[in-house]
Amino acid sequence: MITTEATAVELLAAKGLAAEMKKELTDNILPYWIGKMCSPDGRFYGRISGNEVLDPTAPVGGIMTARILWTFSSAYRILGNPEYLEMALKAKNILINHFYDSQFGGTYWSLNADYTPLDTKKQIYAIAFAIYGLAELNRATGDGEALEYAIRLFHSIEEHSYDHQKDGYFEAFTRDWEPIEDMRLSEKDANESKTMNTHLHVIEAYTCLFRVWKDPLLEKRLRGLIDIFDKYILAEDGHLKLFFDDDWNCGYDIFSYGHDIEASWLLHEAALVLGDKDVLAKVESRLPSVVAAATEGFTPEGGMIYEKVAEEIDGDRHWWVQAEAAVGYFNLWEHFGAQDGLENALHCWEYIKKEIIDTENGEWFWSIRPDGTINRDEDKAGFWKCPYHNGRMCLEIIERTAL
Repeated sequence: MITTEATAVELLAAKGLAAEMKKELTDNILPYWIGKMCSPDGRFYGRISGNEVLDPTAPVGGIMTARILWTFSSAYRILGNPEYLEMALKAKNILINHFYDSQFGGTYWSLNADYTPLDTKKQIYAIAFAIYGLAELNRATGDGEALEYAIRLFHSIEEHSYDHQKDGYFEAFTRDWEPIEDMRLSEKDANESKTMNTHLHVIEAYTCLFRVWKDPLLEKRLRGLIDIFDKYILAEDGHLKLFFDDDWNCGYDIFSYGHDIEASWLLHEAALVLGDKDVLAKVESRLPSVVAAATEGFTPEGGMIYEKVAEEIDGDRHWWVQAEAAVGYFNLWEHFGAQDGLENALHCWEYIKKEIIDTENGEWFWSIRPDGTINRDEDKAGFWKCPYHNGRMCLEIIERTAL
């Protein structure tokens, strides 16, 4: 709910922002995925390059499929376009019929282009996204099968990944849930047993699932995840610690500005959905410092840089970081009455329109480099480049302003 202290000018600006984002979502982001990433046989392609070249032989990622499912389910719930539901159901069927492991539970990491299993490891991050998408489809339509599979995946995570001795969730396993040597989510990550990133997206998934399934264990774990962030992941300076051993020791000096700002509103959402006033008060006492920490990476032109490792800065303006910045700043204004939150959200949106949106081919570029050039070396659509961050940004602002 937007604070009562918001001025008429601020409310008008927020409505205008939402209207522009609705147009971006419905005219650019979603049509790109419907028109370019769907194969004639009713499946999804695995990749379109940064130079707009379709690769029909590319592997298909479980994360991409789950993110398509979440985005189009949410878009259908909020906007009611049956074309969005069609995409969501396509993603659901692919997830259940091809990614779900009926023998051992969980979901595969990737499929070959012919939709046979490729990498069958169990990465908790990817399974969490499957829960997120399936729960949102149930929220949008009441789809009982989607909820059934979301609950199955929840129990798989709880049975195999939850650390009963030291709390939290382990990163990854073999197909049959045995320890795996390389637990990394990607090549740039540290090979540690617990990470901020996985816990952030487990809390995101569990929050969505709790909206539609008020299970006591789920509620307990959601409370526990909020505590984990409070005790282990959120540093005193407001930044997130990223990589941990089994005992929650962190030996890395890395600031990920996009994750800082994303966590600021996802943690707030979790506390709001949980509905415990004491938990909400604890979370809200910390969130302004998290946004302030992220703002160290917010640049005068309105873009947010990627990360800082020790004293080395990665100044790329990644598409997803800009999207999360817009939502995080808007959330700060909406719930905390911070005028600079709305100002920064608007400033970030102007940067996105000017630099990140591909007005010629559709969708968004992966990033803008520090020298201002477009990064075309990374995907336009694919394993990691999905309609989730930018689509969710639009949907969050639309829904929050009741447009």
